[in-house]
Amino acid sequence: MIGIVISKADPASVLIGEALRSLTEFEPIDGGARTDGAVLREFDSLHIELDGVDREFEGCDLLVFASRHRGETGPLLSAHPTGNLGPAEYGGTDGSLARTGPNAIAHALAALDRHAPTSYETGLEGTHHGPSELSTPAIFIELGSGPEQWEDLSGARAVASAILDLRGVEPDTDRAIVGFGGGHYVPRFERIVRETDWAVGHIAVDWALEAMGNPQSNMGVIDELFEQSNASLAVLDDEPALRSAIESLGYRVVSETWLRETDGVAISLVERLESSVCAIEDGLRLGERAPAVFDPASLNRFEIPEQLLAELNGIDREQLRAELEALSVAFTTTDNGATAGQLVVTDEGVDRNELMDLVTRLLHRKYDAVERDDDRLIVHRSAFVPERARELGIPDGPAFGRLANGQAIDLDGETINPEDVRERQTHMFSSVCLSDTRHTSGER
Repeated sequence: MIGIVISKADPASVLIGEALRSLTEFEPIDGGARTDGAVLREFDSLHIELDGVDREFEGCDLLVFASRHRGETGPLLSAHPTGNLGPAEYGGTDGSLARTGPNAIAHALAALDRHAPTSYETGLEGTHHGPSELSTPAIFIELGSGPEQWEDLSGARAVASAILDLRGVEPDTDRAIVGFGGGHYVPRFERIVRETDWAVGHIAVDWALEAMGNPQSNMGVIDELFEQSNASLAVLDDEPALRSAIESLGYRVVSETWLRETDGVAISLVERLESSVCAIEDGLRLGERAPAVFDPASLNRFEIPEQLLAELNGIDREQLRAELEALSVAFTTTDNGATAGQLVVTDEGVDRNELMDLVTRLLHRKYDAVERDDDRLIVHRSAFVPERARELGIPDGPAFGRLANGQAIDLDGETINPEDVRERQTHMFSSVCLSDTRHTSGER
């Protein structure tokens, strides 16, 4: 059940309330109105002054403030958490944050994207203004950014539709982060919400962090950002003092790359792989088979010997990485993820033979023949030997090049065939081997 807060002092809020009643039938109740999955109540005060208003919405598990947005952004529909990292200049209490719902915020952004008129932008804002004293998860959904939009029925109907779409949505998710840094409008966190299955709770933007002050002196506020978002992960720019404060409280700082790699993948699997192979920040990449793994104990780990790996990367680095990604649960990389590394983790659906087929296909692009056994790979190819060509009196130049490329040439009336200046070369590589799987399976 959602509780919808309408302020009679806010013209946009009043218009959104009218739009809500036009979209679905509300029946009067004491002090408000009710429809399937929602309760609507109107208040004389502005939203920012309504600390403790959730007491008027007994039985609701999400509070939605239908509000105006004031700014210089042009037509905008937005959503944000509420609270103050520093002094409470616009409602609420100094250094106090309301409970918010990351999953509700993600669904609100998606709903605004669906319903926004073509003339409107949609987005998220950082945490700001009151009320801050709320124990029920709460978000603002706003119509902005000036008087023209506050009187626009199409914009109001879009906000009202987005609010109604939140009926039945759980406020929280176990895939939530707290955001730090950036301007008041937060494209980085919008991108995360839109493009991954991660949600964002409170967002402490630069001006709010500046208002908060020294992180070490405001550990309680930082802790509350996580507590009130029901989150344990943070994304932030390179701010050593802030990172130190976050980590000293027991929370983890991750990168946007980490969130993208773990999109759709069970956290239990991510934790197992990072503890047994390496961290994502250190080059671990998750393969296309990772989202389907529900039993991390069933994984196998294979190792590509260093010399063989260098040969495969030399033949086609991009193809090797792409095929390992398609075939694996996870694999290690170097060069900021661009180059495949030695370790490959697979599930029970992929065995060593499939890895060896991949290796053999790539080797065949350079070698004429590839022999396989359990311990080694033997490769053969016919290679041009420049010394033989020179011994036959062939000078450097076009004829030399044609012969090197496998074409016969004429030298003083005599035909020189490519095989006359080539020799069969053989190389051996250690084969892909099943690595020690105890750590991957969780055994110690």
